[in-house]
Amino acid sequence: MQHYQLFIDGGRCEGSGGQILHTENPATGDTWASFACADPRDVNRAVAAARRALEDPAWRDLTQTQRGKLLFRLAELVEAHAEELGRLETTDSGKLLAETLSQTQYVGDFYRYYAGLADKIEGSVLPIDKPDMHVFTKREPVGVVAAVVPWNAQMFLTATKLGPALAAGCTVVLKASEIAPIPMLEFASLINQAGFPPGVVSVITGDAENCAIPLTRHPDVDRIAFTGGPETARHVVRNSAESFAVTSLELGGKSPVLVFDDADLDGAANGLIAGNFGASGQSCVAGSRALIQRTVFEELIDKITEKAARISVGDPLEATTHVGPLCTSAQIDKIKVTLNKAIEQGAEIRLGGAPLECSGNYMAPTLVACPHRDIETLKVEMFGPVMSLLAFDTEDEAIALANDTPYGLASGIFTRDVARAHRVSSRLRAGICWINTYRAISPIAPFGGFNQSGYGREAGIEAVLDYTRTKTVWINTSGEPMANPFVMR
Repeated sequence: MQHYQLFIDGGRCEGSGGQILHTENPATGDTWASFACADPRDVNRAVAAARRALEDPAWRDLTQTQRGKLLFRLAELVEAHAEELGRLETTDSGKLLAETLSQTQYVGDFYRYYAGLADKIEGSVLPIDKPDMHVFTKREPVGVVAAVVPWNAQMFLTATKLGPALAAGCTVVLKASEIAPIPMLEFASLINQAGFPPGVVSVITGDAENCAIPLTRHPDVDRIAFTGGPETARHVVRNSAESFAVTSLELGGKSPVLVFDDADLDGAANGLIAGNFGASGQSCVAGSRALIQRTVFEELIDKITEKAARISVGDPLEATTHVGPLCTSAQIDKIKVTLNKAIEQGAEIRLGGAPLECSGNYMAPTLVACPHRDIETLKVEMFGPVMSLLAFDTEDEAIALANDTPYGLASGIFTRDVARAHRVSSRLRAGICWINTYRAISPIAPFGGFNQSGYGREAGIEAVLDYTRTKTVWINTSGEPMANPFVMR
């Protein structure tokens, strides 16, 4: 059995408390690796190393272009090790190998994007209203960053935090999930290979009490970038209250996909399949609420059912598999409870509805026809391959149903009417709106939510600015000494 250590201040180490956890392969249920866990002493060491690196000339005095070159090198290394990292992620989390490979390769573009932005971080000269004053602004690193990343898209979500933070000149303590952390602990090796000075990036993992809470509560952490669930996020916000750390939150979702009767129904069916069953439904942007105009409701359900019935569920390492296992057995339990309640409320299971009878955490792709908006599956984020289908009659009703959620991360619209697409997208309360497509991402496009889906944005130009603080500099150019402040002119 392979064992993985923490990565602190440029070196590998065990946790100070000696705690070791084991991780299971979700496809088989077999324990396959162990890993060291951090305790508060390790958190203190990692943060102290990040604080020291922030002021070390080896990092502090690099030009912005030099920082960019290190990120370019990291991009190359991630791409070169994509197969190794992808296989580790598949083994540890159950995600399809095809997805982990392609996602890890694409992650290189995120680091490359921020490498290019590193020397585009600019200040400005102000047309100040005072004579003999030259006033300008400059952007400086916000400081030590605590980046908290979940297991379900860890290479991608790490890049959306680490890329802009390093481009801005920050230092980072990356906290990987204690569920399936092995790819991140292995990724840490690339930090040294890329040439980043010790302490600029540390990678730790562990449970909430010993690792996550001490990190997000640490007085020397200047910024927190968190991806996870709303309940945990509330604790993060409370933890940051004493230090006033700048915080961004990318949280869950219960994303609606609206299909109007003028849409290309085959395209809509493909979008719904990809949006909800891709990544086995373990995606914060999963389009798990299909809102379909009543005039095409049954026709579209037939198309979705036909396509979903052909989905191959199985070994995530096999190229022919479409849907792999869920990462944890707890997800299966939650889905079963939620489906049972939905059935009691009058919902009809059109496809699937139960775990597969085999070893591993496999759930059959499931379609739930909902007779009204209060069905449980329309409200609960299940993080699994369950799609709820609900009919609407009018455009206004569709918008009202779409916005009937405390979340607001993603949304989708399928229609051939361009005017309707603009009209409806402007009224949806969601940070992302895909039209006639779904789950498209890019390092160039900002990503984030409204309401209980969090605040702040990842990816795009504005993300790198979120890791800086503005400093205003005033210079008296008159050549005369400063006047007596008590003599008014």
